Amino acid sequence: MSAQSNNNWSRRSIFRAAAGMAAAGTLAACGSNNGRGGGSGSGKQLVQYFHAYGEAGTEQAIKRYAKAYSKANVTTNWITGSNFESKLFAALLTKQAPDVFEFHPQIQLVKSGQVADLTDIIDPVKDDFNPADIKSHTVDGKIYGIRMIDDPQFFFYRKSMLEKAKVDVPTTLDELIEAAAKLTTSKVKGLFLGNDLTPVINPLIWSAGADTLTADNKPAFHTDSVVAGMKQLRQLFTSGNLLLDAPADYWDPSALDQGLCAIQFCGMWAMPVMQKALGDDLGIFPFPKVGDNGKQSVYNGGWSMFVNAKGDNVEAAKEYVKWLWIDQKKYQEDWATSYGFHIPPRTSIAQSATKLKTGLPAEGVKLFNDFGHFDNIGWTQAMITALTDAFANSVRKDGDPDAALTTAEKKVNTELKKLFG
Repeated sequence: MSAQSNNNWSRRSIFRAAAGMAAAGTLAACGSNNGRGGGSGSGKQLVQYFHAYGEAGTEQAIKRYAKAYSKANVTTNWITGSNFESKLFAALLTKQAPDVFEFHPQIQLVKSGQVADLTDIIDPVKDDFNPADIKSHTVDGKIYGIRMIDDPQFFFYRKSMLEKAKVDVPTTLDELIEAAAKLTTSKVKGLFLGNDLTPVINPLIWSAGADTLTADNKPAFHTDSVVAGMKQLRQLFTSGNLLLDAPADYWDPSALDQGLCAIQFCGMWAMPVMQKALGDDLGIFPFPKVGDNGKQSVYNGGWSMFVNAKGDNVEAAKEYVKWLWIDQKKYQEDWATSYGFHIPPRTSIAQSATKLKTGLPAEGVKLFNDFGHFDNIGWTQAMITALTDAFANSVRKDGDPDAALTTAEKKVNTELKKLFG
């Protein structure tokens, strides 16, 4: 989805930095205004949590929408800095917990009774949502969150740099590694995959023809092709052709815009800023195929709105969420297309969003439709951490990827047993 203002927890990040239920003590980092009391609205006081999006105007927009709501006084906690997730999870354990918050669909929030069932407010318009966005929020036939934006992530590249180096757009991981070498000069690195490479973990797995979990919730990521792909990433990491110390992380367009690299992994949210900087010198392509049985892939990240089922204002919070994220189509389109580019999860809005109809945005939508993979609600924070550790140990360090994936698989199985018995 949209870029974030911190390196570890990258917004539309493929891999949200690990957190778990952090100590409530970290709450102080959220700022002293917890939003309780005060304000100009009448009736109920509601608090919503958002991470700090990187796109200019986003904070003002969310506060503007909230102000237009007449049935409650809605205060926004706009959380800057790193580890939005640990701050959110810490807050949920306290009396200052938000009534409404954005996050990604994860089944432990449902199993622990943390998020409210929103089926009754979504059902009347369910057919207007991308079916994949409904599926990724559904447990036992009930829908537990409303998708606000879908965020495809892919590679952006400088056409002129590829032409000058006589490099074709890569369609396989081998070709990408080769391109990175040819595009690297004394001043420019060939490729940027993020400062810690975690954004490309899921795309690598999908592009190798594997998955995080099977349909019946068994680990599906430990395959020969994934092992081989991790070895190739290690080769890239040690090649000298990767940008590894960019001033901002992958979600920020500056590495490509400032000419620090020729190809950058990023999200569609950054496209307007890149187009402004680079004009027609900008192209995109999906994560390339890994191994013989693979297929190009695009991670469709995004953010969703949840209601805190343990809060004091569940019904009022549901009413607000319905008003903003179901009834107010004008705000929904504004949120998806006026700041960065995101794909509206509502089909009717996606079809009418003129900014996504032509040129590079339209190409982004096509990649989303042709190669997209969505969040799996069964793939939890602890599982993300296990796989992130496996990649760190074998790509950034020089561990054995096969052994690292075996360790990750054990951890994931432990989590799956807790969740599914």
